[in-house]
Amino acid sequence: MKRICRFVLSGALCAAAFGQSPAERAEFEVASIKPSPPQMPNMASIGLHVDGAQLRCNYLPLREYIRMAYRLKDNQISGPDWIDTTRFDIAAKIPEGIARDKVLDMLQYLLEDRFSLKTHHETKELPVYALVQAKGGFKLQALPAEPEDGPRAVDVSASGGPGGVTVSFGDGASFSLGNNKFTIKKLSIEQFASALSRFTDREVVDQTNAPGKYDFSVDMTPEDYRAVLIRSAIKAGVVLPPEAMRLVEGQSGESLFLSLQQVGLKMESRKAPVEVTVVDQIAKTAKEN
Repeated sequence: MKRICRFVLSGALCAAAFGQSPAERAEFEVASIKPSPPQMPNMASIGLHVDGAQLRCNYLPLREYIRMAYRLKDNQISGPDWIDTTRFDIAAKIPEGIARDKVLDMLQYLLEDRFSLKTHHETKELPVYALVQAKGGFKLQALPAEPEDGPRAVDVSASGGPGGVTVSFGDGASFSLGNNKFTIKKLSIEQFASALSRFTDREVVDQTNAPGKYDFSVDMTPEDYRAVLIRSAIKAGVVLPPEAMRLVEGQSGESLFLSLQQVGLKMESRKAPVEVTVVDQIAKTAKEN
């Protein structure tokens, strides 16, 4: 469950905190990188805070920092297995006047400098799920738009345990998995697709063009619910016993597909060219702060 919590949060971090547009490179004024202390067994708590003055991340593995820094999705990183399990806390001071969309570039430079990170890019044809409007049409009603009152601090946090996983985006927006269903509050369909990718056997790409944010839930049978949890662990690189692997066999996820259709959504199997970032070199410990 700790891995599940971590992978849901990681997809949320890029979209919720920083957006996707590239920016010119800048540097943090000062940054502290420390190994994350251990957490309680069978529980996980992950956090990200960004405001105009600082960036704070806790209990994130190197893979998630790479994902954020390079604006990647789960299937776009190829690297050694240990980047999934080696976790660090980062606290960094943002230079005055720097726009939030430059924070990812500063994080990228920090990883390259302190972990000697080197990468290259390849394009591969990979299977994806295209999230499209179902035949009967989109049935969700967008929530009323909220007034924009200027830049806000970003507080994204996730917690998980045997009872499920909850990711909070702040201002009442959240994504939860528990009780055999996904529950979405004040999220866009693009954010939902990104989170859903952590629980399916391939990337989910939003192609609905649906504007706004939504509240809805997607139910599953207990068998399919268990299968999505196991698949997310497999994607996280967890080595599972044969008994767990057998629980996934024969589970098509039909209840998830049918539940999506009830809200006017459909996942279609397709192939698409995907740019993959390959980690050529990375240190297991950061240089001195």
